[in-house]
Amino acid sequence: MVLAAWRDGLGRLLSAPAIVAGVFVVTLIAALPLTMTLRGAMQAHLGSSLMADEAADAVNYDWWQEFTAQSPGLGSTFTPSIIGFATTLDSVSGLLDTRVLITPIAWAVGVYLAAWVFLWGGILDRYARGRRVGPYGFFAASGTFFFRFLRLGIVAGVVYWFLFVRVHGWLFTKWYVNATRDLSVEPRVFMWRLLMYLVFAGLLALVSTVFDYAKVRAVMEDRRSMVGSLVAALRFMIRHPGRVVALYAANGVIFLLVLAAWATVAPGAGGTGMSLWIGVAATQCYVLARLIVRLLFAASATALFQRSLAHTGYAAAPAVARADAPIVDMMSPTGGSARGPL
Repeated sequence: MVLAAWRDGLGRLLSAPAIVAGVFVVTLIAALPLTMTLRGAMQAHLGSSLMADEAADAVNYDWWQEFTAQSPGLGSTFTPSIIGFATTLDSVSGLLDTRVLITPIAWAVGVYLAAWVFLWGGILDRYARGRRVGPYGFFAASGTFFFRFLRLGIVAGVVYWFLFVRVHGWLFTKWYVNATRDLSVEPRVFMWRLLMYLVFAGLLALVSTVFDYAKVRAVMEDRRSMVGSLVAALRFMIRHPGRVVALYAANGVIFLLVLAAWATVAPGAGGTGMSLWIGVAATQCYVLARLIVRLLFAASATALFQRSLAHTGYAAAPAVARADAPIVDMMSPTGGSARGPL
């Protein structure tokens, strides 16, 4: 059942390349303002000095440190941790340590998440039907579920706030401190820290899975109540825990393989000419691979639900098709006579 659902989800993902391309473009657009702002700050700081020539030829660490120290806001994030695989490690560390985002990045993340809230309805509707719905049908489904998913997002925001503020505090400022207060052996302290990370990451995975299945049930069953969708998602996960965990693990393995590949080919600092563009291409391939894995989670979860409780291609709401223009009805053999003057 799980392997069949995963293969089915992969097939649905591959049959809709426009969705992959669309979310990739949305990701680039969301990052573009930050990129241009940082580029402008670096250009203004370098000007036409000799440092500009040195920075163009190779990494100028002294200038880098000076720029980071003198640049408030977005410029302060221009650190070595943004290069290659260090970016991934820094992102994971920031998530698990609940690092606060600076205002420009927080706004960009908010806009990006809002775009996903809008797109999820069309994406899940397309994966649920397993056939082409066209741009009109896709965006009609996206608009239909936007405000429903917006309400669901508010609930998710409250839950994640509780996890990052309350639960994270209990784990790291209370339980971890109490467990390591009398320890003098560093490996044991590290193991307790790692255990807290694993517990927190497990809770994040559980919560995200619940909300993913809530979106799946909302779309396939055309639910208007997001509380009802959450209850239905929990009920489905409780009744089929083995299937849900196995499917999550299968997709998780794919994600780890993507991370391993990225760690192998991730570019380092420096480089000019062709090597620079190869590094840029490798970075964009990694971003694309991450998006594909995220969509695979959604497509395979949709397939699993349909195979467990419904049937392939099931969706309660009728597919939305663009209505023909009035001139088409008038030109049809029976259109005008059958409809009369109206």
